[in-house]
Amino acid sequence: MNVTDLVRRVWPEGWLPRLAASPRFQDWVGRTPGLSRLAARDGVRLFEIVQGFVRSQVLFAIVSLDIPERLMAGAAGAEDLSIQAGIPADRLSLLLQAGAGIGILKRRRDGRFALSRRGAVLCGVPGLRAMILHNGALYRDMGNPVSLLRGDVRTEVAAAWPYVLGETGAMRPRVVEAYSELMAETQKLVAQDTLRAVDLHGVRRLMDVGGGTGAFLVELARERRDIELCLFDLPAVETVARERIEAAGLAGRIEVLPGSFREDPLPGGADAISLVRVLYDHDESTVAGLLDACFASLPPGGRIIISEPMSGGDRPDPITDVYFAFYTLAMRTGRTRSREAIAGMVRDAGFDGIATPRPARPYITSVLTAVRPG
Repeated sequence: MNVTDLVRRVWPEGWLPRLAASPRFQDWVGRTPGLSRLAARDGVRLFEIVQGFVRSQVLFAIVSLDIPERLMAGAAGAEDLSIQAGIPADRLSLLLQAGAGIGILKRRRDGRFALSRRGAVLCGVPGLRAMILHNGALYRDMGNPVSLLRGDVRTEVAAAWPYVLGETGAMRPRVVEAYSELMAETQKLVAQDTLRAVDLHGVRRLMDVGGGTGAFLVELARERRDIELCLFDLPAVETVARERIEAAGLAGRIEVLPGSFREDPLPGGADAISLVRVLYDHDESTVAGLLDACFASLPPGGRIIISEPMSGGDRPDPITDVYFAFYTLAMRTGRTRSREAIAGMVRDAGFDGIATPRPARPYITSVLTAVRPG
């Protein structure tokens, strides 16, 4: 008999959950010094999960009312902010108190409120405010998470990203502008973390596939003047992309090529291809086809760079396996994948030399690189 068999005989599988679920055991734990503190901690953590939605809605309301921006000028009371917010002072004080409770605000002794260090980040991190406001759609989609899991609802998140469903003809200019704005703002941090993780030594020309308005390439162009840069994305975003690139003073540095990687072969000539927050937007067949297209486009020795939040796989992650997993579910086609799963798909496409640098901020992005052999 091995050790595993012995442990299973002494402690049958599932004994601990059954014990913990016993009311008599819970009563005993609550009356036992030392163990009672452990039970109380478990209760607090469970309640933190229960109230998580309310906490996020408090943050949503604070951002919607521009309270962080208003407090940048200094501390203020509910009466000072009431008129601009359009909310009675007594009710606004409830929100401000809750904001202090979640660490976004600080309550002073005189009853006024100021920004905490964490709250000040809301005014300084690019794209954070836009992402919080956009999450209103996800909150509504998750109003009935069981229906979402069953696929019974038409989600607002999917409507916000019609290009994911291939609905290029249905993309109205306002929709294109809205998602392009959000992508451009949120991808600044993604671009910074990606470029810190990837060695581009020897790359002559890099093509960013599905790069939206070129946020990643704009950051890359500012760091590396020796690399030719090309953006390949849907014709619907071409105009917005050109405008943003010109506004950054990089019109002569970044070439924009319109096309759909679902329908068109990828242009050749690049010795590196980046896919920044692209794979998790799509299902398995679309991802496999895209990776095959990248392999066909690259020369021997060409590199592929994949950057997006990745699941924890065998070690569930509290962010990517919660937030991003359900966000991509609401998109209706995508899903978060682990590094191992992405590596397997990349390997199936013919790549080798797979590397997964340790991410600086996994909640922002993780990176996987590979090389076309030959």
